[in-house]
Amino acid sequence: MAVCLANAVAAVAVAATHFTLGWTHSIEKILWEEDWRVQDTVLVLDAVRVRGYGAGMEPAPEAVLRDGVWEWHPRTTQALLRLTRSAFTADYQWCVPGSDCVPMSEVLPSDGDVTEVRACDAAARAGP
Repeated sequence: MAVCLANAVAAVAVAATHFTLGWTHSIEKILWEEDWRVQDTVLVLDAVRVRGYGAGMEPAPEAVLRDGVWEWHPRTTQALLRLTRSAFTADYQWCVPGSDCVPMSEVLPSDGDVTEVRACDAAARAGP
């Protein structure tokens, strides 16, 4: 399996079954991280970590505070993530096991709008 990222200007498949999305809240300046994995045709949110809270960044009721980081494990599924990428905020951080984290723009350039992230299979990666 792989992860497919696409926007209006480009698309790419990343050979990974796990990835982490990280971003810094534009107002609170707090780091938020989500650990995702590909399972069949969906994405599963395994863990969320937030280094503080406020302005829509409240930890879930089941969150545990460890060393200043709230963490919880939603285990929810999504067929599609829609990530708004704006020139007015820092880009998402993209992390896959075995590699350094990089700005998402190094994986897929931003078009200043929405990037879609989904599970993809070998047929989808092969194209027409």
